[in-house]
Amino acid sequence: MMFAHALCALACACAAAALRVGVGIADVTGPPAEIAFMGYANFEQVGHGIHLRQFARAFVLEDDTGSSKQRLVFVSVDAAMMGHGVRREVIKRLQKRYGDLYNDQNVILSGTHTHSTPGGFLIDFLFDLPILGFVRETFVAYIAGIYKSIVIAHNKLTPARMEYGEIEILDANINRSPSSYLRNPPEERARYKHDTDKTLAQVKFVSPTNAIIGVLNWYAVHPTSMNNTNRLVSSDNVGFASVMMEKALNGNSTAPGKGNIVCAFASTNLGDVSPNTMGPRCEFSGKVCDQEKLLCKLPKERCFASGPGSDMFESTRIIATKIYEGAMQLVHQPGEDVTGPISSMHQFVRMPEQQAHPYDPVSDTFDTNVTVHGCLPAMGYSFAAGTTDGPGAFDFKQGTTSGNALWNAVRDFLAEPTADDIKCQAPKPILLATGRMKFPYAWQPSVVSCTVARIGKLTLAAVPGEFTTMSGRRLRRVLAAAGAEKVVIAGLSNVYADYIATPEEYQAQRYEAASTIYGPHTLDIYLNKYKELADALTTGKSMEPGPEPPDFSSQLITLVTPVLWDAAPWGKEFGDCVKQPDKHYGYGDTVTATFVAGNPRNNIRHGRGYGTVERLVSEQDDAWVTVATDADWETKYIWRRNSVVLGTSHAELHWEIPEGTPPGTYRLHHYGNYKYILGGIYPYHGFTDPFQVGQQFYKSNNSIR
Repeated sequence: MMFAHALCALACACAAAALRVGVGIADVTGPPAEIAFMGYANFEQVGHGIHLRQFARAFVLEDDTGSSKQRLVFVSVDAAMMGHGVRREVIKRLQKRYGDLYNDQNVILSGTHTHSTPGGFLIDFLFDLPILGFVRETFVAYIAGIYKSIVIAHNKLTPARMEYGEIEILDANINRSPSSYLRNPPEERARYKHDTDKTLAQVKFVSPTNAIIGVLNWYAVHPTSMNNTNRLVSSDNVGFASVMMEKALNGNSTAPGKGNIVCAFASTNLGDVSPNTMGPRCEFSGKVCDQEKLLCKLPKERCFASGPGSDMFESTRIIATKIYEGAMQLVHQPGEDVTGPISSMHQFVRMPEQQAHPYDPVSDTFDTNVTVHGCLPAMGYSFAAGTTDGPGAFDFKQGTTSGNALWNAVRDFLAEPTADDIKCQAPKPILLATGRMKFPYAWQPSVVSCTVARIGKLTLAAVPGEFTTMSGRRLRRVLAAAGAEKVVIAGLSNVYADYIATPEEYQAQRYEAASTIYGPHTLDIYLNKYKELADALTTGKSMEPGPEPPDFSSQLITLVTPVLWDAAPWGKEFGDCVKQPDKHYGYGDTVTATFVAGNPRNNIRHGRGYGTVERLVSEQDDAWVTVATDADWETKYIWRRNSVVLGTSHAELHWEIPEGTPPGTYRLHHYGNYKYILGGIYPYHGFTDPFQVGQQFYKSNNSIR
């Protein structure tokens, strides 16, 4: 037995010596005010503060065995998705610093898909349209933060090994299009217990001394616990799960984004998966909606899903806690060592020109006697209906397979689809022929980014969109048949090309199918392409890089007005606290204060924030320490413009006091920048009067919602 343990230790040491890993985390929070959020396509969902800050979590891996020292970069970003423009600029900055070490072949940027973060960064007109165009502030914030996270990880490379584990987590997701899922063959569905994936996959990076360096988790769930009425920047359920795990492993006193151990909950095949486990109900009556048509009987009554909490904040916390607790169980268990050589294969693919052999999900084979092809991008009618996570506008319904003369006339005014387009996309009735819409620039991408990477026994498929549950299962089976032992799908990577439904689901034309933009054989094309990439990795065959995505940076437009100026009310200065907190608070109470403020778009304050909670540690020295920031769950930063003409605004800081907070003297501290009317941006700060915290002061749980 002792000899076996010695051999195991030797093997682990050798494995660790073959791999080096670096982790890094950086703030990527976009402008928290006056910019619409990306995800729900709701013009009214404009930000005015922060619930949870956004972070980029980078993992740099190096194969230390050969002279080539192959590298792989994976970054999980608290953003709706990634785009060609962001990735291009990140790689450009990396190459300016490191030469060709990082490139299209080995850099994967994956968005978590939170729907509560600023948009305007995708450089595809349809996606930026609800944001009122391109927003340079968001674009630059994401690039700068992602780049910084990779540089930090690069500088922290250290010998490590990888351990893989899986755990089943129930009651954290549901299928929001169950009738579409039932379109898949019964023989295929019989292989699975559930109509969503319940398995959390985890890669744990461990040092030779068994210290945890970082943790990467993948679990299929939409980060839409925060609904489309939310106006605060939030990384949603998976972002909060990351914060909880990092606090647990770094020490609970560590501020979000500041710890050495980095933990990500990245996106995977979440296309038809909702966190709103109470299912769809009518807005006013509370009755269960018609699942197929999502109809409610009262006038203007919408059907949408919610839960499991009483509001979106509680629901976010519950879902985050479920997946965090499951992931922590894996962290404390020995995993399977999957350390090994690193390789990756990437190709840009022009989807409308692709031909492929259809995949038979029952026999798990490709029909080489039949060839199918892609279509020019187009959105169907059911796309405008939205989902139960965020209903659409007008009278659009899910499952629509026929057009409407009025809406077709509107469509044709923008760009009329050809007869071939209509035939290619059938049975999808085309609402927007986006592939033919070129003004002011392309509305959706025709070129996508596809990557397959291998790290020892683990195969990572980075996909450019939202695979549905069954689409993801088929991709995993195809890659397993190609020799992959462990397969993980990294969703919304490098570019966003909407949804990928199975051909069977496509026939139902619910939201996911209507948003499968390259036609009914979109999944077949991807399955063929990812098999080709995997085979090339196995055989050592090289592949052409593919067509470079077009660069529309010189054609971008925006209707977002800049910050003109800021002004303080008469007799006040920036940072003045105009509404002081009470003198005493207990656990569960919410401290609230209001300050004279400048527009937060003047300075996004990465890594510093707009507000802190401070505790007095030495009255004699007037010494205060920070106990919470605007990146913590228990705080909220809210900004409101009082007068556009006068340029006045105020900021509110809220702190919901957690159970177990040490008794003592506290204050809230606000930071910001104002824009002077004659030019220049200047910093300011201000703090509240001190107040006492203690259980004996408990009044009521008056937490803000």
